[in-house]
Amino acid sequence: MTDPTPADPTPPPTDSAPPPPPAPEPAAAPAPAPAAASTTWSPPAATPAGARPTGITILAVLAAIGGVLGLFGGFIVLFGGTVLFGALGGLLGVAALAYAALLVAFAYGAWTLKPWAWPLGVAVAIFGIVMSIVYIIGGSSIANQALSVVVDGVILYYLNQPGIKALFGRA
Repeated sequence: MTDPTPADPTPPPTDSAPPPPPAPEPAAAPAPAPAAASTTWSPPAATPAGARPTGITILAVLAAIGGVLGLFGGFIVLFGGTVLFGALGGLLGVAALAYAALLVAFAYGAWTLKPWAWPLGVAVAIFGIVMSIVYIIGGSSIANQALSVVVDGVILYYLNQPGIKALFGRA
């Protein structure tokens, strides 16, 4: 046997002594409390927070509302116009339905910032201007259609801003 040295305060083990008990393990940290379930519903985020400008959000929501209402109006013009005005009424109904379908598609694409939404938005705005001119020729109120032309012109201007074009991957 050797004497313990001052640097090693524990005596060397002997064959007759039992081994020292193991050191106690540190206490485990308590598990985090589960998050409280939300009682309100929110739509799933299709884009990262803050990635979609407010103007695009407004355009998407208004295009969706206009598209759904346009589908109802398009069917009325299609069936009623065909009965009253024949083929020309049916043609205007089909054009109104096509415009409404384009609005719904643009609403989805703008909401999710799809690259194809930018040219579709430009096409929808141009198509809206053309449809307004057709409705004026067909006898609709010039004042109502002028407002549509102005709104579609503002949409064209907004979509052609450099930051908005870049957002949709257009340089």
